[in-house]
Amino acid sequence: MNGPLLSTWALDELVRRALEEDIGPGDLTTMATVPEATRATGVFLCKDEGVVAGLFVCARVFALLDPAVRFAARVAEGASVKRGDVLAEVSGPARPLLTGERVALNFLRHLSGIATRTARMVALVKDYPVRIVDTRKTTPGLRALEKYAVRIGGGYNHRFGLYDGVLIKDNHIRAAGGIRAAVRAARAVVPHTVKIEVEVEDLAGVEEALAAGADAILLDNMPPAMMREAVRLVAGRAVLEASGGITEANVVEVAATGVDLVSVGALTHSVKALDVSMELWEE
Repeated sequence: MNGPLLSTWALDELVRRALEEDIGPGDLTTMATVPEATRATGVFLCKDEGVVAGLFVCARVFALLDPAVRFAARVAEGASVKRGDVLAEVSGPARPLLTGERVALNFLRHLSGIATRTARMVALVKDYPVRIVDTRKTTPGLRALEKYAVRIGGGYNHRFGLYDGVLIKDNHIRAAGGIRAAVRAARAVVPHTVKIEVEVEDLAGVEEALAAGADAILLDNMPPAMMREAVRLVAGRAVLEASGGITEANVVEVAATGVDLVSVGALTHSVKALDVSMELWEE
């Protein structure tokens, strides 16, 4: 999938909500200081190194404010950029350019930050047959865009929500009466096309999940030595996902254990935004 998992209508609604939050009944500063007839041109200037994601969202911000604004991307989505690179140009009536500046930058900086961090982690494990995947630890309302940015950075998506995959976690296991009971109950009601994953914390849990017929097993906060033993025990009979406390500092050690997936919540929940500014001048 190359685009975000939301329709044009849904994207526009998301952008409209962001604009309404920022503008409210009107942009007091711009309306007071900038004559209505003023025209301007501006550039989105990168002040850091990273991977670009979200240019199309910027374009929608200005299009919804004023169709007369012209937005032209100067780099492609997913491009690697450096300090001083021009990411896009805008031109047209100055008022909507100024009013939309912060919302456009907020989307672009945040999504590019996700793509940048993802790309960095993917590069670290390039010598291993493992995938870096995201989680559901996303900003409310922005999940589709954030998961899109992970893909732009070279990562992969875990389940999108509670509705498109079964992940039996510790609380489910306790409430269901054990791993076997939980897997059996899930298998009885979900379609055969849906995978069932079980979260475990030790090797006994790995063996129980495997015996219960789990399609995938999530190794939660396991030390690398235990992960390697889990890989040996499973021997390819289930997909193995490592999760919990994984950072750039330890991701290579985790990948070297032989797991299939490494899920990293920090790709979306605590990412550093890419430093981008909009520089504007009057025509």
